[in-house]
Amino acid sequence: IPSPVQRFISEDRLPHLLLYGPPGTGKTSTILACARQLYREREFGSMVLELNASDDRGIDIVRGPILSFASTRTIFKKGFKLVILDEADAMTQDAQNALRRVIEKFTENTRFCLICNYLSKIIPALQSRCTRFRFGPLTPELMVPRLQHVIQEEGVDVTEDGMKALVTLSSGDMRRALNILQSTAMAFRKVTEENVYTCTGHPLKSDISNILDWMLNQDFSTAYRKIMELKTLKGLALQDILTEIHLFVHRVDFPPSIRIQLLIKMADIEYRLAAGTSEKIQLSSLIAAFQVTRDLIVAEA
Repeated sequence: IPSPVQRFISEDRLPHLLLYGPPGTGKTSTILACARQLYREREFGSMVLELNASDDRGIDIVRGPILSFASTRTIFKKGFKLVILDEADAMTQDAQNALRRVIEKFTENTRFCLICNYLSKIIPALQSRCTRFRFGPLTPELMVPRLQHVIQEEGVDVTEDGMKALVTLSSGDMRRALNILQSTAMAFRKVTEENVYTCTGHPLKSDISNILDWMLNQDFSTAYRKIMELKTLKGLALQDILTEIHLFVHRVDFPPSIRIQLLIKMADIEYRLAAGTSEKIQLSSLIAAFQVTRDLIVAEA
């Protein structure tokens, strides 16, 4: 639990909370840990109301069950009830507007905790009534110890490059890291870099190097044929290939003017892929962009 929240709990002055940030960063876990600290096991059911995006949370529910839960006093004991609205950014504007009145009216005996991925989807009126906490993507320093604990408990065989791959591919999402770890451990006995990449269908570093090499050093039809074969063999998505190649383009020492043109071309291709165009045509376009780049470099030299 973040230290400010911990202090709110120990001083018994919990405000309304708004936790936001990307998935798998511990927002729901944090508020549930708080709730476990605040309430004993047997009073949990009567003091905590948790509603997820999968539950109905339209305006009727806000005016009905949420309202009646918030408005009933806690008999025989001090303290407040807790309403947890997970994935609150999925609630309609109307429901959010109805909620602001409920929050205002029953602040005396109920605390609300809203959890969302996108702060911009929560109406300003609700934002101003809550204390906001941003949960950023987790750093490798935070993820690795937790992953190692799980690996130790489960007795999984993980190599060092396998661990690196888990952290890289999950990009700060702990839930995703654990899912990749689990599926790789089930599919292969050993969790190595290659196995992790194969399991997630992500192109390997060596595959990307090959693709780049073909695009810059082979003629068009050979490059196209070889990349198509690799794509089919490994079941790669062009979107993923493009993302990985983008990192390489920044590392390779191209003249600035040429690099700029290439990046603009790649951005266009990514945009067209997102719009759902044919992968074959876009792959041809990508190879063409690299071959034009190569010819420009040769011409400049």
